[in-house]
Amino acid sequence: MDSLSQIVLGGAVAAAIAPAGHRRAALLAGAALGTLPDLDGLLVVAFTRDPVSLMTVHRSFSHSLFVLPLLGTLIWWLYRRFGHGRVTAAPARWWWAMVLALVTHPLLDAFTVYGTQLWWPLMPPPTMWSSVFIIDPLYTVWLGLACAVAWFARARPLAQRVLVAGLALSCGYLGWSLLAKGMVEREADRSLAAMGLGDAPRFSVPMPFNTLLWRVVAMTPQGYVVGDRSLWADHGPMHFSGHPSNVQALRQAAPIPAVARLQWFNRGFMRAQVVEGELVLSDLRMGLEPDYNFSFAVAREDGGSWRAIPPRQLRPVYREAGGRALLKQRLARVWRRIWNDDDEAPVEVMAGG
Repeated sequence: MDSLSQIVLGGAVAAAIAPAGHRRAALLAGAALGTLPDLDGLLVVAFTRDPVSLMTVHRSFSHSLFVLPLLGTLIWWLYRRFGHGRVTAAPARWWWAMVLALVTHPLLDAFTVYGTQLWWPLMPPPTMWSSVFIIDPLYTVWLGLACAVAWFARARPLAQRVLVAGLALSCGYLGWSLLAKGMVEREADRSLAAMGLGDAPRFSVPMPFNTLLWRVVAMTPQGYVVGDRSLWADHGPMHFSGHPSNVQALRQAAPIPAVARLQWFNRGFMRAQVVEGELVLSDLRMGLEPDYNFSFAVAREDGGSWRAIPPRQLRPVYREAGGRALLKQRLARVWRRIWNDDDEAPVEVMAGG
């Protein structure tokens, strides 16, 4: 999730647990701890500039449910060891406040489609529940309001009540997102089965800033199909449009380390294209159709086979000159599509996060 969401989540969790007299200190400490795991990018950049590594190492060691409780305990011990008055006065409550402010960060990230390596150093594919977009105001606003009220209310009972209410509403919204995802996937399953793709690998993800309009992608032997679903406007079967992918080139280049790493990271949800003799892989979970946020040139044709090259990340079209206008048009279409049925091709817009 975005940094603001992580800051207010960490602040709300810590302030709800710490003693009432420590409210403001807990808000500040929780906000700092809530954003701490995302500083992993600074460490990774110090060791590599490989864009595939930068993408796939993010949300790994610093988001591990094995690592963060130990880190939180270390921070707590240092504060207690060197005589910080608040932690010494209420050690148990401050331990819970610090550890949970850290641990809730990767758990929230796992609700997005990017993927979070909750079990690092074990190596299952990153967890991606993909039920909320990376920025969702209806998740963040309740926590932001709760933190603001608690800052001014300090030790008064109102602060605790508002913090608990904010956390309950934000958790309830996550629950709704999972329910909405389930409704979309049931419709997608029926439509894909009718197309002969009942067993096709697939994922669903909400469109930007909402949980009413969803995008579903399923892999096929020749590429992938894309469909969208509005929980407000749509009532009939889902409609899917087909898109090609060079599956033969992808299969031939599979032993190349960057290809294997991406295959593991995105669970195979990627498009393969040959562009000017180079193999370009695009993560289908995030970005625009046909231009995705994360596209990498990873190999070059060499006598009928593929030779690894230093990975190079390509800029999506909407980040080029004039791209903002295109992005605004597509986001406007997302808004219209939420409220209106569309029997034509799916909305091709930014998805994931």
